[in-house]
Formats: sequence, C-alpha cells, structure tokens
Amino acid sequence: MISYIRGELAAVEEDKVIVDVGGVGYGIYMSGQSMSLLPPAGREVKIHTYLNVKEDAMQLFGFLTRDDLDIFRLIIGVNGIGPKGGLGILSALSPDDLRFAVISNDVKAIQAAPGIGKKTAEKLILELKDKLRIEDVLEHAAHGSENTSAAAAASVNEVQSEAVQALVALGYGSTESLKAVKQVEIAEHMEVEDVLKSALKHMMF
Repeated sequence: MISYIRGELAAVEEDKVIVDVGGVGYGIYMSGQSMSLLPPAGREVKIHTYLNVKEDAMQLFGFLTRDDLDIFRLIIGVNGIGPKGGLGILSALSPDDLRFAVISNDVKAIQAAPGIGKKTAEKLILELKDKLRIEDVLEHAAHGSENTSAAAAASVNEVQSEAVQALVALGYGSTESLKAVKQVEIAEHMEVEDVLKSALKHMMF
C-alpha cells in the first residue's frame, strides 16, 4: 500500500502528473482541480495516493490532502462508481461542494461530473447521506487556524450549525445556507444573530 509519494514534480500531463522519486517516475492520475493547485514543474510535492489494482494494470490516483483522499474512498465505495468516475466527480466538485450536494439532495450538481447520470447521482446521495454531515464542512472552517483551540472550534461549529438551521427555517436551501455561513469569518464570542446578518449579505449576491 502506497500512502503518499513525495518527490519532484517532473511533468503535468492531461489527466495525470509524473513525480520523480529517486530517479523513478510515478504516473499519478489526479483531478483537474488538484492539478491546477500544483506548483511549477521542478518543485517538490507530496501527493496522497490510492493504488487501484486491476487484472491488467496498477494505477495510482493522487490527492493533495487526506480529506480529498477520504472523500474519494467514500465515492468509489458506491457500487457502480470506479476510480476514474470518482476522480471525475472531484474534478467537478470539491470535497465540501460534494458534501453540500449530498446533504441538500442536489442531484444536478453531482450530474455535472463527466459520466455521472441521474440514477448514479441519486444512488451516491442515498449511500453517502449518513456518512457526510453539515458539521464536517463547518469543522474544516473552524479548524482553519492552527491556533484555534478545540473548545473554541467546537463553539464556532455550534454557532455555524445553528445559523445554517435558522437560514433553512427562513426558507433558504441547504446548499446556499451552508455556503453563505461558511463565508462568514467567525470572531470570538460571536452570536448566532451576528452570523445570520453576515450570511444574509452573502445570500444577496
């Protein structure tokens, strides 16, 4: 099992990158979103990997973060979606966008991924609904600062969750509510009402 590969980025091709590790070039398939975030060729990179073994080939699929890799594993755990399909979904949607889509039953957003039809999108939502939570998205934002304590992060997460629920109660969709709240920079001791006011400003654009 290859958990990650660290080495020099030798080349970026149409659907994969070549990473030179001690004179050996590893071809790693990556999503378009991930490849757009890579440094210039010649720089060192660390890529989290998933090794897919088939009868006639072994393929490496790469991700810039463990979160991307974890989401990829969940996607390909859905019957009918293989590694290439999973990579296609993560080319169209970031992990958080996928969480938004699953939580809010946004079939069309998932259908935007190449090769994913309505039935497959519905199946993915059904199977991942219990594995993805609103809190997962908000926790990423809450823990964005290395100096954020666990208690402070939990407090921020609770305020954000309540704000999302309040927006949904006002008639806004789950996806737009989540995105609006996530854009609000939460200050210490900020109340739910304050987050709502700021989030509503984002809803207007």
